[in-house]
Amino acid sequence: MDKKIGMISLGCAKNRVDTEIMLGHLQKAGYQLTGEAEEAEVIIINTCGFITAAKEESINAIFDAVRLKETGRCARIVVTGCLAQRYATELLEEVPEIDGIMGTGSVPEIVSTVNKVLTGERPVLVGTPGYIHHGKEPRILTTPRHTAYLKIAEGCENRCSYCAIPTIRGPYRSRPMEEIIEEAKELCLRGTKELIVVAQETTRYGIDLYGGYQLANLLQGLERIENCRWIRLMYCYPTTITGELLELIKSSPKICRYIDLPLQHINNRILKMMNRRGSKEHITYLISKLRRMMPGITLRTTFIVGFPGETEAEFNELLSFIEQTRFDRAGIFGYSPEEGTAAEKLPGRISDPEIAARVEAAMELQQDISAQNNRKFIDAEKTVLAEGWDNDANMYWGRSEGDAPEIDGKVFFASEELVRAGDFVKVKILDSTEYDLSGVRTK
Repeated sequence: MDKKIGMISLGCAKNRVDTEIMLGHLQKAGYQLTGEAEEAEVIIINTCGFITAAKEESINAIFDAVRLKETGRCARIVVTGCLAQRYATELLEEVPEIDGIMGTGSVPEIVSTVNKVLTGERPVLVGTPGYIHHGKEPRILTTPRHTAYLKIAEGCENRCSYCAIPTIRGPYRSRPMEEIIEEAKELCLRGTKELIVVAQETTRYGIDLYGGYQLANLLQGLERIENCRWIRLMYCYPTTITGELLELIKSSPKICRYIDLPLQHINNRILKMMNRRGSKEHITYLISKLRRMMPGITLRTTFIVGFPGETEAEFNELLSFIEQTRFDRAGIFGYSPEEGTAAEKLPGRISDPEIAARVEAAMELQQDISAQNNRKFIDAEKTVLAEGWDNDANMYWGRSEGDAPEIDGKVFFASEELVRAGDFVKVKILDSTEYDLSGVRTK
C-alpha cells in the first residue's frame, strides 16, 4: 500500500505502548509510516483523557489534524485511545472531520479501521475496554532502541475518587509472566538495554492471575535476560510494595535503585476522600524503610493539590511533608474535576486561582529541594546511559540510574572520545542545576 500513515501519541507510557503496537500492525499490513504529519494521508491521534490539561492537548492535536485535512495531504483522521473511549459520541458530533473512532479496547483493529476510513466508511469501535496486548503482536518502538517500555498489566482496580481510568481502561488485568519475559527477550535481542516496567499499578502485578503479588518473581525472570542492563520500575503503589520486592531491588545489579511512588497527598482525611489506600503513617514508615535499606535510592512521587475541601492547614501539612522528606523527584498537579468520578460531586470546590497558587508554592519548594539534592553529587562519579548530542549545551547527554526518560533530569557531559546513543559511560559530576547535572566522562 502506498498510503502514508502518521501517528500522534499523547499521554502516558502505557498509551505509548498501544501506539507502538498499532504502528506495528499498520507496517505489517503494508502501510508506509511517517513521522511528519504534513506528509501523512491518514493521521491517527492516540489520545489521553486523564485530566483536563491532557484532554485539551488531545483536542488541540485533533484540530491541528483537521487543519492539515483542509490544507494539506491529509485525507482521513482516526482518533483512538482514552479520549475516544470516553467521549466518542461528543467527538463525532462536534468534529465532523473525524473519519473513525477507536476506544482503548480496539487496538488490534487499527488496520481494519484505516482500511474502512479509506473507503469512505466512518467506523466507531468503542466497546468494553477488555484488550490486553500479547508479546507476539508486532511493535515498532517510538523510543530510542536502547530503551523500551514493558507493559505488564492493563486497567486499574483502585477507584480513586478523582480518577476515571478504571472506566476508560477497565479492571486490572495482568499479562502472563512467560509472555512478558519473552517480549522482553525479543526487545533486548533488538538492542534494548533499559526495560521500563509499567502498568497502572505495577506492584499489583499478578494478583488476578496467580493469587498474589508476583512482581518480584517477574523481575527475577527479567534479570536473567543477558542483554538487559537496567530495569526501571514506574507506578509503584505504597500498599502493594512487598518486603520480597525490596530485598530483590537491594540485591539486584540490574534493577535501578529508583522507585516511582505516586502518593497524591499525605493528609489522612484527604487520602480518605481520594479513596487512596494507606495512611500518612504507613507512607512515612515505607519511605524510611526504603532509605534505610538502600541509601541513595532515588524516590519519585506525584501530588495533587487543591482537592475539594483541602484546607490551608492540610495543604501546609503537605508542604511540610515535602520539605521534610526531600523527594528526589516530584510532580505537582492541580486538581481538575473529571466527569463521572466521585470527587466531581464533593463540596468545597477550590477556585482555579487558589489551586494555581498552591501548585506554584509546592513546585517552588520542590525546585529548591531538587537543587540542594543535586549539589550533593558534585565530585561524585555516575554511570550514565548516553542518549546523544545536545547542540545547545554543546555536550553529550544521557541519564543516570536516577533519571527516567522525559520526566526526570539529564546528565550533560564532555567526552574526548566518540559516544553513541545507548553507550554506558562513567561521568564525574562538576556542576548542577535544579534538575540537571553536568560533568566530564572518565571512562
